[in-house]
Amino acid sequence: MKIIYLHQYFTTPAMHGGTRSYELARRLVGMGHEVHMVTSNRQPDGDARGWRETNESGIQVHWLPVPYSQKMSYPDRIRAFGNFAVNSAQRAAQLKGDVVFATSTPLTIAVPGIVASRWNNRPMVFEVRDLWPAIPIAVGALKSRPAILAAQALERAAYAGAAHIVALSPGMKAGVEAAGVASEKITVIPNLCDPERFHVPASVGEAFRRKHAWLGDRPLVVYAGSLGRVNGVDFLVRLAADVLTRDPEVRFLIVGQGSEERTLHALAEQLGVKDRNLFILPPVVKAEVPAVLSAATIATSLFTDVPGMEDNSANKVFDALAASRPLALNYGGWQAKLLEQEQFGLYLPPKSIPAAGALLASRVRDTRWLAEAGRRAGRLGRERFSADAAALQLAEVLQRTVGKA
Repeated sequence: MKIIYLHQYFTTPAMHGGTRSYELARRLVGMGHEVHMVTSNRQPDGDARGWRETNESGIQVHWLPVPYSQKMSYPDRIRAFGNFAVNSAQRAAQLKGDVVFATSTPLTIAVPGIVASRWNNRPMVFEVRDLWPAIPIAVGALKSRPAILAAQALERAAYAGAAHIVALSPGMKAGVEAAGVASEKITVIPNLCDPERFHVPASVGEAFRRKHAWLGDRPLVVYAGSLGRVNGVDFLVRLAADVLTRDPEVRFLIVGQGSEERTLHALAEQLGVKDRNLFILPPVVKAEVPAVLSAATIATSLFTDVPGMEDNSANKVFDALAASRPLALNYGGWQAKLLEQEQFGLYLPPKSIPAAGALLASRVRDTRWLAEAGRRAGRLGRERFSADAAALQLAEVLQRTVGKA
């Protein structure tokens, strides 16, 4: 097959961010398929104009310079979404593949997907990574009635224009069904693990610890990811303040960037934990995340209390599994149920920092529990969420969809 893969925020391991599309696409190439990735360059040079092409592990990547960052205002982000949607539609249509695979977010990726699909009379498979527009509406990113109605109309168009839909969690599938899509039109392919990339020698984590005098051999709780409003990383800052009174040697580390960065620094200073037991470092590229997690005692995945976020399929969860690290999360949903069933970490009550702090402090030095939880995490990642299995499942979905066209 010739697959036209649309992902506005495609990243390689040499870049910041999740690499799901990279890992799936390179495996599709390994199966003998031709993959064209249509994406954006979020940090272009000042004079960058027009499309450029590179080959990334066999993937033919088409880059369009469209500046974007989580520090941008919501109106500026919307303009970036629209810019890419309009320009990528023509590119995708010109590539004339056997199938179009469009992955959100943003939801506007459906525009080039639908255009390319209809222009070439080829099917589109649409991947739902978040339940847009429900999430931006819930957090107040979309406020005006016309904007909300337009986003909801685009959601309906995306689902109607897709021959098949891939959802990243059971909750997302339920959300798509609630929009009127038949269950048989939806396949769940959760986020994925790449243990081969994340299983690094212990010396890698030890080297990371030696680089930071504040860490040494102390217990380390890590959050590595975006610092946006929905991520609710202020929870970890407040948790650090509580644990400081229980076990002042425990260290907390935030690695990332986003719109809430300044707020987190200010809160950490206000609570007296900044550069005391809590430290904030700039983001690292994906290839360096295994070193951070190798140094971690416990990894975390966090979200603010917003309806719909429980259905997410967070990269942080699957990176922890790939690295065989115990996981602590502070939200419910399918991942919390999985955590309870497989016993590979802690559920931290989101509305009680003292209860969360007491639970964390009771486990962060429990070497027997840490070893067992880490072992369970690694086994779960290998057996149920491997990138190889996910790519095979996606290839089957795409081939079946082409066969029906």
